[in-house]
Amino acid sequence: MVRWTLYLAIVLWLAIFAGLKFGIRPPIPASVLTIYMTLATLGIILFITANEARFRHAVAPLHAVFAGRAPRLLQVLVLAGLPLLLGWAAWLRTAPSFDAPFEPRVIHPEPPSSFAFHGKKVETAGLKNPLRVADAGQLAQYTAEGKVIYYQNCFFCHGDALGGDGHFAHAFTPIPANFRDVGTISMLQESFVFWRVSTGGPGLPKGATPWLSAMPVWQNFLSEEEIWKAILYIYAGSGSTPRTWEEETHK
Repeated sequence: MVRWTLYLAIVLWLAIFAGLKFGIRPPIPASVLTIYMTLATLGIILFITANEARFRHAVAPLHAVFAGRAPRLLQVLVLAGLPLLLGWAAWLRTAPSFDAPFEPRVIHPEPPSSFAFHGKKVETAGLKNPLRVADAGQLAQYTAEGKVIYYQNCFFCHGDALGGDGHFAHAFTPIPANFRDVGTISMLQESFVFWRVSTGGPGLPKGATPWLSAMPVWQNFLSEEEIWKAILYIYAGSGSTPRTWEEETHK
């Protein structure tokens, strides 16, 4: 076994690389793979050099190649292959990339100062849900009607329990919003939700890239009152409380 140290080390290195590169799902990032392979290479080198006999047998084939004692074909392969390998590695690090430039995605992009809704201009600042000022009986009725609207239109993606796990959820990247997550609608005013629902994915600003929402432009299918009613249910059904413009002014 000692006599085959170099070849066993090469096979072991290739096996580790193949296992990390192709045997792990989802694939690990290239930077992490580089770290692991660096550690594996250092470990193999330390193992070989820890024993004099192993080290001597490991470098013997290299001595034979550079001293001209190895077969001519092997010498050609090594002496021509090493520069080609180094050149290929250098080219991979310097070759131009045609991928789109990276732009960090903003989870809650800043809404526009105004947006178009059914052909009219809606000012975002100060926009409130007009149905929330109703008395308790009316508010409960509006919320119940919003529940019907939600299950007729939004349930398929956002899920039965508003957790972003509807039937179609995993067909999209990213998956639909989980309204029960404290990082979603609990942080937002109802005006923000109204803007997002009304304009859908096409209404997102550039800061929402690279994963644009797949949500339809719901103003093409629902009236203003229906959207506000659905928003009432989304907050009530998820146990969330909308932030208010008064809170923002106080801050």
